Amino acid sequence: MQTEIEAKFLNADHDAIRAKLKKLGATREQSMRLMKRKNYDFPDLRLEKVSGWVRLRDEGDKITLSYKQLNDRTLHGTKEVSVTVSDFAATDSFLAAIGFEQQSYQETKRESWLLNGVQIELDEWPWVKPYLEIEAESEAAVRTAAKQLELDWAQAVHGSVEVVYQAEYDATDAEIDHWQEILFTPVPDWLETKRRKITV
Repeated sequence: MQTEIEAKFLNADHDAIRAKLKKLGATREQSMRLMKRKNYDFPDLRLEKVSGWVRLRDEGDKITLSYKQLNDRTLHGTKEVSVTVSDFAATDSFLAAIGFEQQSYQETKRESWLLNGVQIELDEWPWVKPYLEIEAESEAAVRTAAKQLELDWAQAVHGSVEVVYQAEYDATDAEIDHWQEILFTPVPDWLETKRRKITV
């Protein structure tokens, strides 16, 4: 499996980031679009036991099927192997036929930029503030892009999207992983009660 070398920066001002990307000569590869994904495991949750999951994602311009494994929340802690597939519904049926069970359905929005070979993703997930993700083939490239965008490396977080929700809600990885749907709807009452109190 390949290592995902990426960093997230939370509570990002996407308009300000776009302006910086344009000034730096970055290329917008895709405009903001709706993406949908389903996450799967076996009935006995054997993948969850090793912090892994199977993800089917419609990215707008392609559909990918991935196995992801979160070994730790460091810059090099997420492993992934991914293939491109041609049909979301057919692949969903295929996974069900070989014994996988859908664990969650999620909708997100993403805008994709390329800066000197580094992937910059402007991400929007339901119920949390916008953030951005920087991914490259080396830590040095990720750090360089963050510096060019005037981001504070001390504020970088790593790992899957749980860290984004945990910044705003008092919820464990296991809780977030078992939310059956994450949709662009008002914050559910059960989640609102978990919102972290911000002290001044």
